[in-house]
Amino acid sequence: MTRIRRGYIARRRRTKIRLFASSFRGAHSRLTRTITQQKIRALVSAHRDRDRQKINFRRLWITRINAAIRERGVCYILSNKLLIND
Repeated sequence: MTRIRRGYIARRRRTKIRLFASSFRGAHSRLTRTITQQKIRALVSAHRDRDRQKINFRRLWITRINAAIRERGVCYILSNKLLIND
């Protein structure tokens, strides 16, 4: 039986995936299935960390506002209104 050459479409798709995974290490950059799994994990981590980033920035803003309030010696109850008006 003669050898049949496979089509180029699947190979082209895999090389496109491999270009995405060039920053991964080991099998995660070479094997197609692990590349797709790693890609999904990367997207999940990115989504989670965007939410984490918002929480961290909010915490940082609150800390900075409190530091500015203490520096000025403003009463804590009226603090935000007085800071915004200044």
